[in-house]
Amino acid sequence: MTANDPMNQALTVADSSDDNSAVKKVKYWRYARYAAIGLAANAALWGITLTYLKTAKPVYTSGWAMIVPGAGSGVSVNLPEIGQASSSSSSPFGSASMDPRANYQFLITNESVLNEAAKQLKIPVKQLGKPKIKLVDNTSIMEFEVAGPTAEDAQKRSRAIYAALQTKLTQLRIEEVAKREQGTQGTLTSSRQKLQQTQKNLSEYKALSGLSSSDQVKDLSSNIEQLRKQRVESFAQVQQTTTRLSQLSSDLKLTVPEASNAFLLQADQLFQQNLKDYNESSAMLVVLKAKWGDNHPLVVKEATRQEAARVAMLDRASSLLGRKVDRTTLQKLSIKSETGSSRESLFRDLVSMQADQQGLVAQNDALTDQILELEARLKILVQKQSKLDNLQREVQIAEAVFASTLAKLDLGKSDIFISYPVTQLISEPTLPDEKTSPKPSIVFVGAGVASILITTGLAMLWWRKETALYIKGKIKSSQRAIAES
Repeated sequence: MTANDPMNQALTVADSSDDNSAVKKVKYWRYARYAAIGLAANAALWGITLTYLKTAKPVYTSGWAMIVPGAGSGVSVNLPEIGQASSSSSSPFGSASMDPRANYQFLITNESVLNEAAKQLKIPVKQLGKPKIKLVDNTSIMEFEVAGPTAEDAQKRSRAIYAALQTKLTQLRIEEVAKREQGTQGTLTSSRQKLQQTQKNLSEYKALSGLSSSDQVKDLSSNIEQLRKQRVESFAQVQQTTTRLSQLSSDLKLTVPEASNAFLLQADQLFQQNLKDYNESSAMLVVLKAKWGDNHPLVVKEATRQEAARVAMLDRASSLLGRKVDRTTLQKLSIKSETGSSRESLFRDLVSMQADQQGLVAQNDALTDQILELEARLKILVQKQSKLDNLQREVQIAEAVFASTLAKLDLGKSDIFISYPVTQLISEPTLPDEKTSPKPSIVFVGAGVASILITTGLAMLWWRKETALYIKGKIKSSQRAIAES
């Protein structure tokens, strides 16, 4: 306060003369000043309030909600005789330190998403503003509020922001898959080259070794065992046939070559004719001798004819058999016995049995030679099989690695929600029925509260001044009273 202040002047007057009229005058000026300040402040407050309600642009808020499912997915692929490939996606909420909703909250307020939404709406990004986001505790739900000048515009902005978020998430997922694929391509190329090299090594070894598969060794072993069984059976048949042949030869008192000579003589027509002449002449000679004496001309003539037939028969037999024979030999080789019973079937059995025996012996020898040959080949193949198995095992391992890598690559392409989980719109953007701001009721309540606070503050300030002046006056009155006494 200055020296010319009416209040100071009043105090000076009060101090000097203690005039009641001066005190009343001071109080009046003080009342008038505080009342003017209160009226001016309240008038300014309500003027601003009414101006705000009249000029403020209305704001409408569209609300919507989005959920991030927390279930993980898993895929497993079995490749028969090759291997297994699996792909799994854990729940995005599996880590306590990471909440995908926070990532989405950052993305949806990012300039790239907002620019995309503003581009769709064909408005400046500053005019679009940022949505308000609330993460609902103990859920995977996100609530959004988007403001707009009209109800329809607020709803459109909500849809545009959600669409821009989905576009951004799709772009990020594609980039992630591309980077994962780029990292896997090196492994895939390496495994493909290794597979091709192992296949080449296996093919070259098969061509050089003549061993195409392990089944050849098994088949060869089976063939050898089968041949051994056949040789045992053949040897038993040889023993059986040899025994029967020996027994039949002993019964006939005839060897197989002799039986063959007998069939040779039987088949020769000239020998048979000579034999027939000899037999007829011998029969006739017996009849003539019984009727006539030995010196009878007919007997002598027939005897001469018999001798000529005998000589011719022996000469022909010697010529056919390649050795000198006599009548005893011819009788032994005669297929027909003197009693008239035919021994042809026995001779034939003897010859055929000897042929069967020779065939079985030859078969047995052939089986033995074949077994020895196959056993030698088996030893060689067994030595080569070890390396073939190693090469085949390398090919199988290379195939398993290549197929698993390729399957994982394909599965990785299919699972694009590992880092950025799928989202679902569980609450469509609302079309607000009334504006969010300004609300006259709230504005009037606020202005009224502010007016009360202003009035109360001025009243308390006036009361503080009044109390101070009262105390000061009392002190001065006491001092004067003491001075006068």
